[in-house]
Amino acid sequence: MKYVLMFVETEQFARDLETMGEAEREAAYEAVGRWFAEHADKITHHTHLYPVHTATTVRLDGGGEPVVTDGPFVEGKEVVSGFAEVEVADLDEALALARSWPACPVVEIRPAS
Repeated sequence: MKYVLMFVETEQFARDLETMGEAEREAAYEAVGRWFAEHADKITHHTHLYPVHTATTVRLDGGGEPVVTDGPFVEGKEVVSGFAEVEVADLDEALALARSWPACPVVEIRPAS
């Protein structure tokens, strides 16, 4: 079964990452690299997204013409910072992967086709 794990960054996580010293930040990035290496046999695709200030949003719910704006403009204080598409046996295996994620404090899991 295919799932997408979306790595969700909170404002607090971003602040914590900013205040880390260089060695601590490097260790955090290395932990993420190890996670991808340990699960490479299940990951079919992954990417890190550019920061939210680079986003463009198209709103289709206005009833008229779509509205295009700069920025994420999604309600909430959490943003998807990257994702991994995984091929696993079932949701339990996807949950095990998500539970072992060493970075962003939220991982959303969705089935994918």
